[in-house]
Amino acid sequence: MSGGPELAPADAWNRALLESVHPPGWRNPTPAPRYDLVVLGGGTAGLVSAIVSAGLGARVALVEKALLGGDCLNVGCVPSKTLIRAARAAADARAATQLGVRAGPVEVDFAAVMERVRRVRAEIAPHDSAQRYAGLGVDVFLGHGRFTGRDALEVGGASLRFKRAVVATGARAAPPAIPGLAEAGFLTNETVFSLVERPARLAVIGAGPIGCELAQAFQRLGSRVTLIEVAEQVLIREDPDAAALVRAALERDGVEIVLGAKLERVERRAGAKALVVATPTGTRELAADEILVGIGRAPNVEDLGLERAGVAFQPGRGVVVDARLRTSNPRVFAAGDVCLATKFTHAADASAKLVVRNALFFGRRRAADLIMPWCTYTDPEVAHVGLYAREAEARGIAVDSYQAPLAANDRARADGDADGFLKLHVRKGGDRIVGATLVARHAGEGIAPIATAMAAGVGLGRLVDLILPYPTQTELLKNVAGAYTRTRLTPLAARVLRGLIRLAR
Repeated sequence: MSGGPELAPADAWNRALLESVHPPGWRNPTPAPRYDLVVLGGGTAGLVSAIVSAGLGARVALVEKALLGGDCLNVGCVPSKTLIRAARAAADARAATQLGVRAGPVEVDFAAVMERVRRVRAEIAPHDSAQRYAGLGVDVFLGHGRFTGRDALEVGGASLRFKRAVVATGARAAPPAIPGLAEAGFLTNETVFSLVERPARLAVIGAGPIGCELAQAFQRLGSRVTLIEVAEQVLIREDPDAAALVRAALERDGVEIVLGAKLERVERRAGAKALVVATPTGTRELAADEILVGIGRAPNVEDLGLERAGVAFQPGRGVVVDARLRTSNPRVFAAGDVCLATKFTHAADASAKLVVRNALFFGRRRAADLIMPWCTYTDPEVAHVGLYAREAEARGIAVDSYQAPLAANDRARADGDADGFLKLHVRKGGDRIVGATLVARHAGEGIAPIATAMAAGVGLGRLVDLILPYPTQTELLKNVAGAYTRTRLTPLAARVLRGLIRLAR
């Protein structure tokens, strides 16, 4: 029997969450003599591996020591996007006068916002519940699983023997070693959604996706936010033009951004926290009521018995896999954050499906062949798929780039969301799409047709004839396709077309 972890606050929504993803009275089943697949870890990669395999007729066991659903449901995608939605509503209400609508003073009930975060999470949790997976034929074991050999795993005193196994234990927050930080206390994505009171002053360390998203959200919800980044750019991995637009949006919302900054130490002073920061202009102190660390992730590879299973791993980098996500033990595969460089929920989902094919059906799919889009959910959002121009150049791939500003799109103008652009790269001299970046309020939705075209091998030249509803922001894709088509109109082609038109008169 599993007692289950505790969640704060101990309200009805968190109790409902636990009833789904780690039922306090859960009893582990009697193990089968041997499983086709044992999955260690019940986050996205583990859940997908288990449910797909069971649906195809495999005998499957799923082992999870904490909360089914993993980071995405419990401390990642679901709570963060729910919080961001509330923050966006507050920002829209404040900006309503720009549309001729007078909404009056905006008041944010932070406790109600956070309660809704917990409620939405609890409402979605049944999708990932122990009961659902058991009902679909998966043997669900709650407890700490450890390999005991190359083809066996132990959980709660029971031995699970397997033909194949998947390590899908994910990753966790791993804050940097900053003097005084631990003593002063700090939040991560794993604890910030337990807040019930709004911090008046919030310092956010790291201007990556997590830092930028939550800095903007808390500022819009009424905190005074300072965002600290060691690099000279927010979203350092993104296209510089996209990062500049995000920075401008954050500053427009009131976020103070300190770039090129090194956090030297943290001190507690009279109930507050003082951050001593070295900047290009000198050392300064920042006062905060809470500190949110938005950098640092470490794969969960400790205390899993990987050595006994003959599975190679590197602390800080994760399980070592080959192109087909197979470990040094041919019986054992890995999927998701524990082995992938791209740590996204949809990457975990895709890698899990690849593993099922390769582990159970003699597949030879390679992770490098996956077309992997992603999105940072600031306002505006930044979505990307494929290669950046700098990456293509580094790989020796010559590209032609085409760009269209969002301000040229009628729907964006009508919506008042004209800050953004679509930048698309094709192989030089051809139309094969190798990468794209979209900045727009709903860029995560708008990148989908480009990712689809890349996966289907559809070139940019064919997209010019794509019929889309008018007015939609997705039409920006046709603007870029049209720019490409115009480059194909050489002087010779233009003379031929003019001749054909004269003949038709």
